[in-house]
Amino acid sequence: MFLITFEQQFKPFNRMKDNFEKVKNFVLDLGYTISKTVEEDQIIVINDEDSGIANCVIGCADPILIMEQFLMELNSDSKEIFKSLLMKNRDIIHGAFVLDETGKKVIFRDTLQISNLNKNEIEGSLNSLSLLLSEYSDELIRFSKK
Repeated sequence: MFLITFEQQFKPFNRMKDNFEKVKNFVLDLGYTISKTVEEDQIIVINDEDSGIANCVIGCADPILIMEQFLMELNSDSKEIFKSLLMKNRDIIHGAFVLDETGKKVIFRDTLQISNLNKNEIEGSLNSLSLLLSEYSDELIRFSKK
């Protein structure tokens, strides 16, 4: 007869909760401020004014971590803007520009494997976003006004 213990039955849930706690601790260790936590959805929102990171959403969706920051809203479907964003994607170390489901909001997005995630990987993604914002902000502002 095969019996499953209570602990075995809820092991995936506990693992997801452990991953969420691990991610929160990594973010705090890196000096970011957690402005919002949604435990039931395993989402945190982080900020770091010095690096330009504002309302960056990090979600644990086992087996991946999803990181997104809204950058701007597009006022037009400009081929020039889309081409420039795609070309800049090639230079981004981690993550990429993406459009939301409406095709109007430009978002920075990165995904990481959560099972063996370490602090350096999260730091690399956040540094990539910060570098992108410092190097490309004038262009993003220009695009948002078109």
